[in-house]
Amino acid sequence: MSYILGIVVVGLFFVILHYFTELNHTQKIGVTLFFVLIFGGAIYYNSFQNKTREHITSIALKFQQNKKITCNGIDVNQSDYTTSIGTFTFIGKENTKHAGQMFSFDECQ
Repeated sequence: MSYILGIVVVGLFFVILHYFTELNHTQKIGVTLFFVLIFGGAIYYNSFQNKTREHITSIALKFQQNKKITCNGIDVNQSDYTTSIGTFTFIGKENTKHAGQMFSFDECQ
């Protein structure tokens, strides 16, 4: 639905540009394409951030539910690791074989 709204906004933008007679047709198309690229980039960035946030949330939820999480080939669990929600990392607990190891949530599945 948001894509349709975006197309309508761009169409209205082009119609508004029609009334600026000091710009020729090619310049109007160029200005419109510039704004289409800006809006397209914003939409892409927003969707990328949503996917990243969903991945981080799912990893944190799996850890809290004590489900299997694999980070760079190593199984992460609550008995050997703690989480740092501020930096979205798993940190190996003291007195375990994983002490000092750190994994970003992005590295995990």
